[in-house]
Amino acid sequence: MLIAVLTKYDGAILGPIAVVLGWILNGIYSFLSNFGIENAGVCIIIFTFFVNALMIPMTIKQQKFTKLSAKMSPELSKIQEKYKGKKDEDSMRKSQLETQAVYQKYGASPTSGCLPMLITFPILFALYRVIYNIPAYVPAIYNIYSDIAEAIQGVNGYLPVMTDFANSFTVLKVKSWGDISQSISINHLVDILAQFKSTNWAELTSNPTFVSISDVITKNSDKIMDINNFAFGLNIAETPMGQFTSSTSILTKICYLCVPALSIITQMIQTKLMTRNTPQANGNDTTAATMKSMNTIMPFFSGAICLTLPVGLGIYWIAGAVFRIGQQLIIDKHLEKIDIDELIEKNKEKQNKKKIKMGIDPNASMEEYAKRRTGSLKDKASVNSKNTISSDNTNDDQTEYESGSIAGYAKMLNRNQKDKEEK
Repeated sequence: MLIAVLTKYDGAILGPIAVVLGWILNGIYSFLSNFGIENAGVCIIIFTFFVNALMIPMTIKQQKFTKLSAKMSPELSKIQEKYKGKKDEDSMRKSQLETQAVYQKYGASPTSGCLPMLITFPILFALYRVIYNIPAYVPAIYNIYSDIAEAIQGVNGYLPVMTDFANSFTVLKVKSWGDISQSISINHLVDILAQFKSTNWAELTSNPTFVSISDVITKNSDKIMDINNFAFGLNIAETPMGQFTSSTSILTKICYLCVPALSIITQMIQTKLMTRNTPQANGNDTTAATMKSMNTIMPFFSGAICLTLPVGLGIYWIAGAVFRIGQQLIIDKHLEKIDIDELIEKNKEKQNKKKIKMGIDPNASMEEYAKRRTGSLKDKASVNSKNTISSDNTNDDQTEYESGSIAGYAKMLNRNQKDKEEK
């Protein structure tokens, strides 16, 4: 049984997305072919730019939420500090209500920042699958591989040789074949051939088993090498790590090592730009601190991965990072012109329209909303000691808060609870 990694991905979620992205990649390759440009590296760059451009509206929406988050962060932090260590149900519900009040005040939703990410992540993962499986999504390139595969399939004794090639790749293995007379499908042979580097093509051509088809192998492998040759002697099928033991020149080795180096540098710049408007973590915000650590580590982690993966994926990462750097600079300029108060009012207007569709009165004040919630809080808190509730209410009543503030709403909740209990 062959464990294939390059055959067209058919996952339930990413599969259909990968198919659509594959159509786009094939369209780009076909378009460039009309001008005599048949280069997979150039296609990867244009493809990466194009797909990232399609996601610009979602990126802008996420960046707007980030700008609102910076405005809301101090108030949300005060609420977290106020209820820090309080695990009783009453306190947790009050904390949720006050948090919701902050989001309502700014016309935002807690899911506003997550939704664009939930949409873009599957696209990015599917994009990775397409870049890694180019022959499966571009028929013109697949046909070159399949010409060799069909010729190989017609040679007696090809199975053991191709099995050895498959087992030499760390990402492609052949388990028990059972009857050695069984054949490998064309797609699976393409899976194996798509892993070939220049040394593998030389080994295949010189193998005594394939002497009769050496012309077919040489002709088509030369086409594949031309398509995979990018710039400065880089071949998108080769790995930077593999160049350490190759006979290539020092200059070529340095060019290959520039791929992981550029991946690290571009992703560090991208991360810096994307997080500079994000609220900074305080000493008690472990989640934000963890994210900050991850943002520091990930560029170096991706650079290490680029050492062992084909250059094509490194080009994809670099191209994506470069695009997002330029995109972020433009978006920042755009957001600087946006009045935060105007943005809040627009968000509130959108929320009101949603409320109307849901049958909710958009003119209901926070006080009315809080009163409706108070009844629910009282029912849930009735199992607790009335003395404890009374004590909490007394402490809250001793402090005066600005009318309309979040703390004022919380005080009103406690006061309503106390009044109902006294009745």
